[in-house]
Amino acid sequence: MLNLDTHIVILFVDGNLREPELASIAGQELAISDIVLWELAMLAQAGRLSMDWTDTGFQSFLRTLTVIPISLEIARQSPQLDFSSDPADEIIAATSVVENIPLLTRDRRIRKSRIVPLAL
Repeated sequence: MLNLDTHIVILFVDGNLREPELASIAGQELAISDIVLWELAMLAQAGRLSMDWTDTGFQSFLRTLTVIPISLEIARQSPQLDFSSDPADEIIAATSVVENIPLLTRDRRIRKSRIVPLAL
């Protein structure tokens, strides 16, 4: 299983992942933190993301994902990470730590972490 950050979800839907990212996703069960859905909605509302939530292809993609809710453990882990970022990124990273699922991300701050299990 792989945990995808928001940027990776956007790139995946747009068909803009790099070859190593595509290879790491192939054959894997994919997961997201539930806060990724909120981030997508906020980006769309702000006009920074054009997304058709009613598109059947997008809805089918969402149904393939395991959506991991923010648990007490994830909330408690998020301020204990070895990097500081926006709260949504910290929740996404803490989800990978608590659930022990590698995170696929391009975020440089997260990628420097020694705590967060990373894909690639």
